[in-house]
Amino acid sequence: MTTAASTRPAALPIGIIGCGNIFPAYLKTLSRCRRVHIVAIADANADLAASRATEHGLTALSIDDLLASEAQIILNLTPPQAHHAVGLRVLNAGKHFFTEKPLAATFEQGLELVELARARGLRVGCAPDTFLGAAGQALRALVDAGTVGAIRHGTAQFMNHGPDHWHPNPAFFYQPGGGPLHDVGVYYLTHLVHHLGPVASLTSTSHTTHNPRTVPLGARAGEQLPVAVPTHVVTQLAFASGAHIALTSSFDVWRHTHTPMELYGDDGTLLGADPNQFGGTVRHNRQTGEFTRAPGGRPYTTNSRGIGLVDMALALQEDRPHRCSAEMALHVLEVMDRALDAGRTGQRISLTTRCERPAPLTGKLF
Repeated sequence: MTTAASTRPAALPIGIIGCGNIFPAYLKTLSRCRRVHIVAIADANADLAASRATEHGLTALSIDDLLASEAQIILNLTPPQAHHAVGLRVLNAGKHFFTEKPLAATFEQGLELVELARARGLRVGCAPDTFLGAAGQALRALVDAGTVGAIRHGTAQFMNHGPDHWHPNPAFFYQPGGGPLHDVGVYYLTHLVHHLGPVASLTSTSHTTHNPRTVPLGARAGEQLPVAVPTHVVTQLAFASGAHIALTSSFDVWRHTHTPMELYGDDGTLLGADPNQFGGTVRHNRQTGEFTRAPGGRPYTTNSRGIGLVDMALALQEDRPHRCSAEMALHVLEVMDRALDAGRTGQRISLTTRCERPAPLTGKLF
């Protein structure tokens, strides 16, 4: 007798390169999913990989050995400055590539990765995948349903005082590929593109507030960090759909009371949750009415980093597009790079890339 379990495709073998700070969050999700199987892990620091392997009952290999293994998808969790080099090695080894955000440290590097993948018939996927969470999908559903009419304007606000006092290695956040826009603003931009479609043009202002930057508190208090990127960026995004959204990305604010995302339509307002999280409260109103919560019951309300990779693995087996697509990641990367360019020049810049909105997530992936 044929059962659902016997007809289900075999678990897709994956490998992980990078065993640092974000590794446990991904591992928690992937270890619960029977649709993927972790072949081995690797890191430029072999001792770190061995320690993580021992801690979690995994196999540690060298990067070369992992790329020669049966793994079909390689998950890259290295710092942004390494994404391009790691991606080239993965794709040239004939493996599909899924990477932590951003796709690469620069748009030109990201474009090279995407073009290589296309030439080799391979897939590239990229975080963030938080837009697949309950809050992101609830907001998308309200947009798609026309709950407040056409979206005309909006604001998105990421502001804090940076990772200086909590991250074990904060220096790379202030080098190209880092900064508030590329590190966390990328979540907000990805959500906005998911909700509204691609950006057509933008203007921007930017400022590097302190260079060097002094770690204010914690174990590294007093340490000086060189800064090579703007730490406060305000970008006016003109979407192809007609919406105009002001995005603020800053590592120079201790506290604020702004809503993470507000979308203003012809007939009301949508209030989104923190795009860096999977869950949260989404609200909406109609004209002068009070705000009400969006319907609940959607999956992925807690930290589920890795579901974008799971979706890509399933998409490979089901022969469909994956939602954390190379095209969206490349478009978001171009938006971020051009925002920094506009901040330097004061010019309006038109985007050269476009992407389709990902398909909504209608249920659980696993």
